[in-house]
Amino acid sequence: MTQAIDSNPKPQIVVEDDRTGLSIETFRRAFADNLFYLQGKFPGTATKNDYYMALAYTVRDRLLQRWLNTMQTYIREDVRVVCYLSAEFLVGPHLANNLINMGLYARMKQAIAESGLDLQELIEQEEEPGLGNGGLGRLAACYMDSLSTLEIPAIGYGIRYEFGIFDQEIRDGWQVEITDKWLRYGNPWEIARPEEAVTVKLGGHTESYTDNDDNYRVRWVPYQAIKGVPYDTPILGYQVSTANTLRLWKAEAPESFDFQAFNVGDYYGAVDEKIVSENVTKVLYPNDEQIQGKELRLTQQYFFVSCSLQDMIRIHLAAGKSLDCFHEKFAVQLNDTHPSIGVAELMRLFVDEHHLDWDRAWNITQKTFAYTNHTLLPEALETWSVDLFGRLLPRHLEIIYELNWRFLDRVRMKYPGNNEKLERLSLIGEDDGKTVRMANLACAGSHAINGVAALHTELLKKDVLRDFYELWPEKFNNKTNGVTPRRWMVLINPRLTKLINSKIGDRWIVHLDELKKLEAFAEDEQFRQQWRQIKHDIKQDLAAYIQKTQGIQVNPDSIFDVQAKRIHEYKRQHLNVLHIITLYNRIKRNPTLDIVPRTFIFGGKAAPAYFLAKLIIKLANSVGKVVNNDPDVGDRLKVVFLPDYNVTNSQRVYPAADLSEQISTAGKEASGTGNMKFSLNGALTIGTLDGANVEIRAEVGAENFFLFGLTTEQVYELKARGYNPWDYYRENESLREAIALIHSGFFSHGDTNLFKPLVDSLLYSDPYLLFADYQSYIDCQDRVSLAYRDPDNWTRMAILNVARMGKFSSDRSIREYCEDIWKVQPVPIELKDLCPDGECQLV
Repeated sequence: MTQAIDSNPKPQIVVEDDRTGLSIETFRRAFADNLFYLQGKFPGTATKNDYYMALAYTVRDRLLQRWLNTMQTYIREDVRVVCYLSAEFLVGPHLANNLINMGLYARMKQAIAESGLDLQELIEQEEEPGLGNGGLGRLAACYMDSLSTLEIPAIGYGIRYEFGIFDQEIRDGWQVEITDKWLRYGNPWEIARPEEAVTVKLGGHTESYTDNDDNYRVRWVPYQAIKGVPYDTPILGYQVSTANTLRLWKAEAPESFDFQAFNVGDYYGAVDEKIVSENVTKVLYPNDEQIQGKELRLTQQYFFVSCSLQDMIRIHLAAGKSLDCFHEKFAVQLNDTHPSIGVAELMRLFVDEHHLDWDRAWNITQKTFAYTNHTLLPEALETWSVDLFGRLLPRHLEIIYELNWRFLDRVRMKYPGNNEKLERLSLIGEDDGKTVRMANLACAGSHAINGVAALHTELLKKDVLRDFYELWPEKFNNKTNGVTPRRWMVLINPRLTKLINSKIGDRWIVHLDELKKLEAFAEDEQFRQQWRQIKHDIKQDLAAYIQKTQGIQVNPDSIFDVQAKRIHEYKRQHLNVLHIITLYNRIKRNPTLDIVPRTFIFGGKAAPAYFLAKLIIKLANSVGKVVNNDPDVGDRLKVVFLPDYNVTNSQRVYPAADLSEQISTAGKEASGTGNMKFSLNGALTIGTLDGANVEIRAEVGAENFFLFGLTTEQVYELKARGYNPWDYYRENESLREAIALIHSGFFSHGDTNLFKPLVDSLLYSDPYLLFADYQSYIDCQDRVSLAYRDPDNWTRMAILNVARMGKFSSDRSIREYCEDIWKVQPVPIELKDLCPDGECQLV
């Protein structure tokens, strides 16, 4: 019998998976499901945070598909992996960045709007992970973004601080530190992996013994053990399926509760071990003025490094590999000196735990590690007293002494009789009591050493690490820092991004040198007008935010003159303040003076124990209070200090800036990345030849950069001759007037003692040469004002700044690391359905 054929077949209905589907209808359904079933709320009871969490889980589901595909591919193909060890990862909020990288921002915005909500309001609900202090942590986050975007297998290893960098409030002009409770409402982006926890030993003593094969061995008998529990966060690349892992370690007690202590009535003792252990990852950078603070900081560094290296060894052995090829599997980058204890720890793990002989272990260790130096300040090259180090890490001190003995034998052969060089190269310092020199350990234990800007690397070779460069010149190379254009342009400046895309397409987002095509439009009058209008609109938005949060009315047509960075004497925020006072004095002398209006915007945090930095904040706010309320000044000068400067708040500031203040003393800033973010968003730079300023000026053109101040060579020469700030103070009337106004108590309600420590520091020491650079700075600022009077040419200069910033992408930095240091290749990820046709093979 012939079966009849249906001439009108019914259309097939396709229902997308709620967890991976990308249609607006599926987004709305998944969003509602997550609100109901994960948050346990319905619209009548849901808070904005509930809606944010439901949306975050909706986005995370789509991330997980990419993340699991990435992990499966890496395991299947046995890839070489970059392991980036950093005490800080200042990743910023995840939600908007993940939507941008998946190309889902516009679609999700519509889906949320159709659900009766505003996407931007939900984005603003996200607590920023305060896992970093400034440039170091933000660089690590940019590099993780680029590693994923370039499809490079990578794991970022760090610490899951329960309380991050403090929240900053300004009270009566002073910085007040408030606990950063970033985890109070939970973190939807992380997944705990308690089954992959490791044990970290601390304190105690060591015992030597002979094993069954008559080999000399050392056993570490610790006083304390801590459990390290990993929390994983996927870091997605832009418009690719690669999602690498950021693995952060939380400290826990091996046993959280002591029943025996509880049963005999010692109720506090029953949980004492839990409290002591969890303190290790409680807070980012404890105050280390006291010995307890120093011990906690060293404990933090050792804890996360030991956890991470144990994790790598576990992964390697689980794949059936020999430790002899460990360095072929993992390229481990030390992000500054904080993780450099890893050199001694990997040796301990190889020699004591896995019984490799010393020379094999040392060969593998040196081939595994590479070291990035981030500082030119000698005090930032970490050292630990031998007493503290030996009490906390007795076995590591023995290993370092053994490494040092062997290392110095080699040095003696190369430099016979040169005891001064021997002393400088030693891993153990003898000045002011014996210390362990962590930078020396990192140099000795790494196969590559790099600075983070061309000038910085040259100064490392000439000065800070000169002896290591003379010993191993082949180890040294430069890797100028970069920033990710995905967050620092596409996400934070959508209006400018749209304009650029309309002219040159969007390929520049992953090939930043394509911005060069914008040069052709710098002479296009209509394009300049569009550019100028976008900048004005953004400035109006920031002005409204300042009015709302600070109660200060600023003029959007004024120069938005911004210095936003960590507060430190070498960054010279107080030089900026001296300029403000100089302008104020000019107006007071001649109230009808025609000056270009300026809004001075400061942002940044001072270390809680750094008194002079906190006094600089107070000075900026005190000057602002006077200037902002003086009727002679009007809206010609305004001073604003934006509190709690972090990734979230910086995203409002970078696109609005007209002038970027990069005014550190030449030879003190390693690189800087804020300078790059400002330039990428169309701000012109006033700066010294310091850090990456040198390369930015070379790229954008000297005519598009406001240069002032002594060069590094001139700074060195001046200090060698014997710098006396009074020589400059006596000869400069406007400088004397500015200092006198501060000293008189004019900005402190008549209190002549309030700013005395700062004034005395400048008059009698001036370690960062403010007085020497003052007049050059003032003259340069006058050139800035003159240039701003020609808005059309200013816009032309801004366009050329953006067009010529292609070098400063973190993608370029990472490509150079991959080619020159890590020797790794991209591994493309194919996005596959984890349960094809609804069939999931679970075993």
